[in-house]
Amino acid sequence: METEKYKLCLYIAGKTPNSVRAVRNLEEYCQEELKDQYTVEIIDLLENPQLAEGEQIIAVPTLIKKLPGPVRILVGDLSEKVKVLVGLNLVTRK
Repeated sequence: METEKYKLCLYIAGKTPNSVRAVRNLEEYCQEELKDQYTVEIIDLLENPQLAEGEQIIAVPTLIKKLPGPVRILVGDLSEKVKVLVGLNLVTRK
């Protein structure tokens, strides 16, 4: 049986230090933990501001895990790896 792929959407606002750090951190975690079992969509709200309202984004960077359920939302530059992995249900808190 094929494992369900992770579908992640990262909302950023241009190339700010926090946005760049969030993209880099997310790519690193996905490569280490998910191998080829994920897709990431990076949405720059400076280019597509209307997309913020649909997802109710009020701060950036914001990461939304759409699949597998349940939906999870993480805000910030994703620099705290354990919190990100727990938020994505990849590890459990000990």
